[in-house]
Amino acid sequence: MSTRWNDVEPIYWQLKERTVAMILDGTLAEGDPLPSVRTVASNFQLNPITVSKSYQALVDEGLVEKHRGLGMFVLAGARAKLIASERDKFMRKEWPATLQRIEQLGLDVNDLPKKNSSKRDKPE
Repeated sequence: MSTRWNDVEPIYWQLKERTVAMILDGTLAEGDPLPSVRTVASNFQLNPITVSKSYQALVDEGLVEKHRGLGMFVLAGARAKLIASERDKFMRKEWPATLQRIEQLGLDVNDLPKKNSSKRDKPE
């Protein structure tokens, strides 16, 4: 995880979003433990309360659960839940703006590069 924080969002929220990204990309799998609050606080020079607040947000969203005396663990189904949520958010918020930009530039969606087939990757 990067140790840079932006000034736009609270740090606890940024930490939560980084943990969400780790679940989405498989760095944290279902059933995996999250690093302890003390470890994260020490590694990123954060107040443990900030880390706890971040972890509580993950609990509130049904992505992780507390095991008393053992720590926090990624729940089964967390990744699928996140993928569904992120797809919905993309389709409602991000895609319309992207599509509008494509249209502003006079591009055709069919002419856009496909995954791993960018024209920039091919020698001229």
